[in-house]
Amino acid sequence: MYDREFTPERITELRENEIFVFGSNLAGSHGGGAALLAYHRFGAIWGQGVGLQGRSYGIPTMHGGVEVIKPYVDEFIEFAKQHPELKFLVTKIGCGIAGFTIEEIAPLFHDALGVENIILPQDFVMCIG
Repeated sequence: MYDREFTPERITELRENEIFVFGSNLAGSHGGGAALLAYHRFGAIWGQGVGLQGRSYGIPTMHGGVEVIKPYVDEFIEFAKQHPELKFLVTKIGCGIAGFTIEEIAPLFHDALGVENIILPQDFVMCIG
């Protein structure tokens, strides 16, 4: 149905040029979910809640509604466009500990659909259309 690559459901390792994109909090307390995985395996920095950290990229999702998450998603999309040499594997950010639904978060990534180096979860792509 879709002629595109999707983020794997479970990521345990990365290829050389891949970046793990996870939901974070502004304080950078990577204590659970994908953030904890990013901290233990992909170089997320304790105390840094936003942006590139080792082989991971944090997008804060724990500080309010989707309207306050959107600017961080937009910033991420622009960052990815500026770094075509990297491949960004977006997890289902905000849909775990933060408590949002796919239907709430996926539309924030609409502008990522045409960006070749941003790989989205299949659920996000199907929700966006």
